[in-house]
Amino acid sequence: MRKWLLILLCTCALVSCREYRVSDDPTLRLAFSCDTLRFDTIISEQGSSTLMLTVYNPNRSALLIDRVWLDKGDIFRVNIDGEPDLDRLTNLQINGGDSLFVFVRCSQTGKTGSNTAVLIEDRLHFHLATNATQEVLLEAYGQDVTRIGKAGCGRTQLSECHLTAEQPYLIFDTLIVGGQLTIEAGTTIYMHSGACIFALGDVSAKGTLNNPILIRGDRLDRLFDSVPYLYAGGSWNGIYLQTEQPRNYDFEYVDILSGNIGLYAYSTCSGALPTLRMDGCRIHNHTLYGLVLQHVDALVTNTEISNCASYCVYCDGGKHDFIHSTIASYFGYTTIRIQTVAKENAAAVYINNLSKSAPHTITSFYNSIITGFLANQLVVATPFDQYYPGTFTGNYLKTDTLAFPHAQHNTYRASADTTKVFRNDFYKYKEYVYYDFRLDSLSPAIGIGDSLAAVPYPTDREGVSRVGLKPDAGCYQSLP
Repeated sequence: MRKWLLILLCTCALVSCREYRVSDDPTLRLAFSCDTLRFDTIISEQGSSTLMLTVYNPNRSALLIDRVWLDKGDIFRVNIDGEPDLDRLTNLQINGGDSLFVFVRCSQTGKTGSNTAVLIEDRLHFHLATNATQEVLLEAYGQDVTRIGKAGCGRTQLSECHLTAEQPYLIFDTLIVGGQLTIEAGTTIYMHSGACIFALGDVSAKGTLNNPILIRGDRLDRLFDSVPYLYAGGSWNGIYLQTEQPRNYDFEYVDILSGNIGLYAYSTCSGALPTLRMDGCRIHNHTLYGLVLQHVDALVTNTEISNCASYCVYCDGGKHDFIHSTIASYFGYTTIRIQTVAKENAAAVYINNLSKSAPHTITSFYNSIITGFLANQLVVATPFDQYYPGTFTGNYLKTDTLAFPHAQHNTYRASADTTKVFRNDFYKYKEYVYYDFRLDSLSPAIGIGDSLAAVPYPTDREGVSRVGLKPDAGCYQSLP
């Protein structure tokens, strides 16, 4: 009884502190949840998501807003308490201690005429009946793009395709390139929901350490304040390399992020197989597979393939060498549910050598890391382990000890081992700490690599020298 009496008294006290009479005190002001409402980069001729601004009356007395307006009003759209027409917002009363919600979005920005992002600003003004005016700055960046295809058009077919770094590209649906596909260093490709690239000919995608190629979804805004849409997989379909004859695929410093499938290379060749070479790349955060190799020869070096709901790497037919690569499977390893699918009970790497008709699968790993949060991260499906020809040397592996004839000098993670391998394998969204697969200072992968295998790769993915050091496993070399 005393408890309820106390609550009642406190409630009455709070109510008594408020006044519903509009004050004429010219010194009273509103308070805002922010003084600048910032949008992320917005692709020209596309709209943004909606952001919310809260307007507070921290005073005891009520305040009257007799007018709200925008300086320009051509880009930003404002809705206050359900009213989208600012001209109708007159004599809007906010009682003492009360608040109202303002919803703002950026409509189609139109072409900016620049290859780089351009700042777009407007000011939202609140005029009080006391003749005081307050304002909030609205800010966004508009980015012009070169569009390939149209939403809902199905597909765009090109005999050849040459993409440059002059301006980002936006691919709306399915792009099919019958001949040579060339992507220059520094090129950015935004993929619309469901969009994919089919390359039927040779591919040359050659970025550099300081000027990489970026392929990602076109949502540049945020799910939540600390969660960009880039962190959610499945925002586009994938990249498919498909051929009936030998082809050459070169990928250097290409980041392929947050689709359904990163890179799917498939051939129906009966003789010589197509060749894929990847160096310095990053395939990250996909709701199915990261890298699929079917009837394709491949050399993958200094590359990170991480966080896929199914296999990060799937090999089926062909000769594949992974050297100084990091394969880490921690998809959805976070306290926040942002993925549309759950992690499958699938290893980081699956090697299929059981086919009787397809080419034999000979997959080798040198100075690499294969790990994740599941118990076993490497599966080699082969008829007789003692005859498997693949080589495993100088690796850090989360799996049972390999019984292959060419598996030696590897470090295996025991199930009870709690030693940190990476700087961060868990997404802490409240702390703004994302996955970081560079090595922890006490990582068991430090210094375990084979020196001879490291000789052709004197620097790691970030340009850190391995010369004169005991090489680490993985694509990132720790500093002494």
